[in-house]
Amino acid sequence: MTAEEQVILVNENDEPIGLMEKIEAHKKALLHRAFSVFILNNKNQIMLQQRAAGKYHSPLLWTNTCCSHQRKGETNIQAGKRRLREEMGFSAELKELFSFIYKAPFDNGLTEHELDHVMIGYFNEQPAINTEEVENWKWMDIEEIKEDMQQHPEIYTAWFKIIFEKFYHFIEAQKI
Repeated sequence: MTAEEQVILVNENDEPIGLMEKIEAHKKALLHRAFSVFILNNKNQIMLQQRAAGKYHSPLLWTNTCCSHQRKGETNIQAGKRRLREEMGFSAELKELFSFIYKAPFDNGLTEHELDHVMIGYFNEQPAINTEEVENWKWMDIEEIKEDMQQHPEIYTAWFKIIFEKFYHFIEAQKI
């Protein structure tokens, strides 16, 4: 993460209202644009990543395949593909499923307040993880994640618990 990395501040209609340095936006809990990518394989398993130990929040917790923030002038899909390559070392076609707003405070004084665009893609190989971003990865069945999250919520990121519930209901309704 670079100190000058900026996020796109948005209103509740996802209309840009300005740019702000990422950490400042998280300290002030201001609503900003973000995305979350779920990669599935041909067995309908989700690729999870364990965040690297050096992350500034939620280190070593399990989460969706990748997530981050769009850059100025970047579409949601472009941002998702960029970050997927940066974190997981591969490319995949992505499709945006839905978006929603959530707020998740952390123990370190930062708060994620995001209008999150959730995307899905498919990949069946081994990722080439960036160890500065990702500690580990694994494939898990959707039902297995749901059960494990109930039994061990402390090993998952705050946003993944929120997003997964919405993703689960979406794929259940859409029969993806």
